[in-house]
Amino acid sequence: MTRRGGLAPIAWLAVLLYALFLVYPLCRSLFLSFTDRNPLKADSTFVGLSNYLDMLDDPRLLATLRFTLLVVVAVTVVANVFGLAFALLLNRNTANYRVMRTLIFIPQVLSGVIVAFIWRSILTQNGLLNAALAQVDARPVAWLGSTDLATVSICAVVSWMTIAFATVVYSAALRTVPPELYEAARVDGAGALERFRAVTLPMIAPGMTINVVLCLITTFKLYDVIAVLTGGGPANTTQSTAYYLLEVAFTQNLFGYSSAIAMLLLALTAGIAYTVTFLLRKREARL
Repeated sequence: MTRRGGLAPIAWLAVLLYALFLVYPLCRSLFLSFTDRNPLKADSTFVGLSNYLDMLDDPRLLATLRFTLLVVVAVTVVANVFGLAFALLLNRNTANYRVMRTLIFIPQVLSGVIVAFIWRSILTQNGLLNAALAQVDARPVAWLGSTDLATVSICAVVSWMTIAFATVVYSAALRTVPPELYEAARVDGAGALERFRAVTLPMIAPGMTINVVLCLITTFKLYDVIAVLTGGGPANTTQSTAYYLLEVAFTQNLFGYSSAIAMLLLALTAGIAYTVTFLLRKREARL
């Protein structure tokens, strides 16, 4: 409701909260990115684009960007493929299937820290997985001790969490598909694969767009799972950009440089998310 043509009090409250918790921190971080702000020093000076130029010669930052992009692509693909598969398997309107759809969402509800601690107890050298391998006289595997296996382990854990959300979104999208379309396809002689390609995929395209974009955004800011599972190791090879950003800020006390990294991560995430959304929306229009 409006009052005399103006915004209602609840709308003003929403604007105030938006400015307080989003606009101000963003502007503050942008300002700090042009300074040499250090909390251990009383004053900071304006350094212009120096922090942004320093990023070009920071090998650790470039390594974290490569690792982050690898995890983003792997998790997005795995989460959407398995999420869609589970949604198709659970697309039944019975009590048992409704319970299973609820249970599969549990990983998404749990905190990332809790999930990481659970999987750490499974993947450590003396964890449950190696204990199971020992029972069949197999050698223990350093799931978190080698670069390749640690990367695979992180992708697997994050995918396990993200699949839950993707499954729920795809399940909701499948419920919107009119049964008449499947009946018409059957009458035309279309098999199961043809019905999936010609009916299911076009109808759930908006749900796929939501899943892909949200998965991209969520994985780009990945920190908690890595902090608990590997601590960025071995030898800093599993550090995400968000993890490195916080290390620069709170270990090296370089708030100005960390703010510049934050602006880079924001621009990268927004740019890729916008591009993917634009391409997927065009795909929806063609289907």
